[in-house]
Amino acid sequence: MLFSFDVFPVLVILIQINQEENLNMKLITKFLFAALFITSYSTLFAQTEAEQKAWMDYMTPSPVHEMLAKSNGDWIGDVTVWMTPDSPPVKATSTTTNKMIMGGRYQSSTHTGNMMGMPFEGMSLIAYDNAKKVFKSTWIDNMGTGMMNMEGTWDGANTINMKGTMVDPMTGNDRDVRETFKLIDDNNQVLEMFEMRDGKEVKTMEIAYTRK
Repeated sequence: MLFSFDVFPVLVILIQINQEENLNMKLITKFLFAALFITSYSTLFAQTEAEQKAWMDYMTPSPVHEMLAKSNGDWIGDVTVWMTPDSPPVKATSTTTNKMIMGGRYQSSTHTGNMMGMPFEGMSLIAYDNAKKVFKSTWIDNMGTGMMNMEGTWDGANTINMKGTMVDPMTGNDRDVRETFKLIDDNNQVLEMFEMRDGKEVKTMEIAYTRK
């Protein structure tokens, strides 16, 4: 373990010596900066083996990250949207590109297509937190100016279950949302979105993905 010490008593002694011996003040300043650097450096790296292992486990991509990486590449999405539970569904097609970033620690996705006659683009970022054992995701698109944030878990089989909030543009308040993302096989996936409306959960969207 690297050493650490209190530099200020030493500084006081040097100032006293300076007064008595007329030492160069530049020498005292250089000593002070060197001592502060050593102290900060030793504090940063003076970790126990358990702390070092915990940090390494936290930063190292896990088998769950490897599972996410299997979705890398281009996908075609068959999109179905329900504006209200009783209204006919709106159909659309989207293109999605997934890639792992920062050494395989996060998955970035870009989405393009058309929605209700307008060009659509969206972007998502998903993480798996090794320490908390949870997925976290963010979503933004050109159909709004806010962000949807979600958190959830892997069921151990083939589905990620997420819960979070999105902004209700009518009120400006957060609305509870839920998402299931099912990995059927290496070439097929299904995403389902649900929202809480008037105290009742309703299905608002389903996307069937096929690898391009």
